[in-house]
Amino acid sequence: MAKRTRRTSANERAVKRATRGKSKRGPKGSSNLGKHFLPVFLSFCLLVCLSALGFIGFRTATASQFFDVSRIEVDGVLRASKSDIERLVSAQSIRAGVWNADLPDIKSRIEKLPFVKTAAVSRILPNGLRATIDERVPKAIVRMSSGDFLVDEEGAVLARAESAEPEIPFVMIGWDERKSPQADKDNLTRVKMYQRMLADWQQFDLAARVNMVNLADLSEPRAFTEDSGQTVSIALSRDNFGEHLKRGIGAVVGKGSTFEAVNLVGPNMILVPRKK
Repeated sequence: MAKRTRRTSANERAVKRATRGKSKRGPKGSSNLGKHFLPVFLSFCLLVCLSALGFIGFRTATASQFFDVSRIEVDGVLRASKSDIERLVSAQSIRAGVWNADLPDIKSRIEKLPFVKTAAVSRILPNGLRATIDERVPKAIVRMSSGDFLVDEEGAVLARAESAEPEIPFVMIGWDERKSPQADKDNLTRVKMYQRMLADWQQFDLAARVNMVNLADLSEPRAFTEDSGQTVSIALSRDNFGEHLKRGIGAVVGKGSTFEAVNLVGPNMILVPRKK
């Protein structure tokens, strides 16, 4: 009984020693954790404060009168309205200033203007903006129900044809004004055909003899010329435009008052008399 009591007391003393060791190490471990965590936390707070102060300072500086837009440059315009572009850029940046101007939005708005294909907008620090324009170039004059219009090589309608265009001397009729993928595809083919005709006829020095082409039927385009004070229609194939026009003009020359058209039947040309 005495031995059990001594063993129990010895066990209790061992447990107490182990407990005292743990209690002594616990506060020391907590102290070490605090020593590492507190500086990191304080550094993080300081960094956040400095970032916030820097952002506020930046916003204040860029919104100051020093960055107000006082100069707008527009490069690359021949047909597009320079004044319209300048007004648009000014309206979209007058409040924001140079630094805070929304350049992608300004670019998108400029590209909706007539004759503008693409635009690049950049800052000219401290108080300027520059718009560099890549214009659409007219490749044909198209007669529509509401008048004559300029179109580019992609078939995009640009603007009303207000005056003579030396580079595109004759008008196209037969444009499909319906809004559909097939109409867009056919109209693009018409523009390309028009350009091939123009190139061929300039080579043969015949472009000045044509005042209109009808491309409604892409399988049988027609050119219109003047002879003896009358309009004569000449049928063309889908290629060799220069050769066919030259032959057609030769067949009807001096006979415009008698014949109204030159048709193709295989390789042969048939003169069509005017109706009385």
